[in-house]
Amino acid sequence: MHIGILVTGHVPDDLADEHGDYGAMFRRLMAEEGFSFTTWKVVDGEFPDSPEDADGWLITGSRHGAYEDHPWIPPLEQFIRDAFEADRPIVGVCFGHQIIAQAMGGRVEKFGGGWSVGPQVYHFPDGPRIVQAWHQDQVTQAPEGAETVASNDFCAHAALLYPRKAYSVQPHPEFDDRFVSGLIETRGPGVVPDTQLAQARNTLGKPLDSKALAHQFATFFRERRIA
Repeated sequence: MHIGILVTGHVPDDLADEHGDYGAMFRRLMAEEGFSFTTWKVVDGEFPDSPEDADGWLITGSRHGAYEDHPWIPPLEQFIRDAFEADRPIVGVCFGHQIIAQAMGGRVEKFGGGWSVGPQVYHFPDGPRIVQAWHQDQVTQAPEGAETVASNDFCAHAALLYPRKAYSVQPHPEFDDRFVSGLIETRGPGVVPDTQLAQARNTLGKPLDSKALAHQFATFFRERRIA
């Protein structure tokens, strides 16, 4: 099965040599699932010709807000709607989670409660999972027809299931401790409160459930279900 990765942001320059771009991170995350991949950097205006160019689509995270005025966001929203119509499964992570919701009629906002950074516990139907977070924006109103399948006290719509069409999550299973540590040092200061950065740094090292989410993504691509 061939998956198209739609890259919606750039890794900070200080981290790119060690970690690669977001497409590379998802290739590593999904390496055991047996897929092939092609990457399109939609953040730079590079789009597939149509949803039929891959068997399924994965939309990455980004430093940008889904509600911001960038020339590549409206065509990405249209591509998502076209993929729904073409019956190509979509998985979204962080910004990908948000842009799918926005494209389908939900609401995305800069959350008044601040940031979520570092390993966080999310409550899924089959139990709690610990996954890395790095966001202030979040889905505050789910689209009609989408089912909220994970949440915590900070993020009410941490995962959304659009039956047989899309599955998206707010946290970052593709992020490991080293990458989050790098974000704390390069992107955090002056943006995320210092006390929160220190707390996140102290919680790194917890066992993560990233592979469980990777398997969920693979199950959705292949079977249009998450369990």
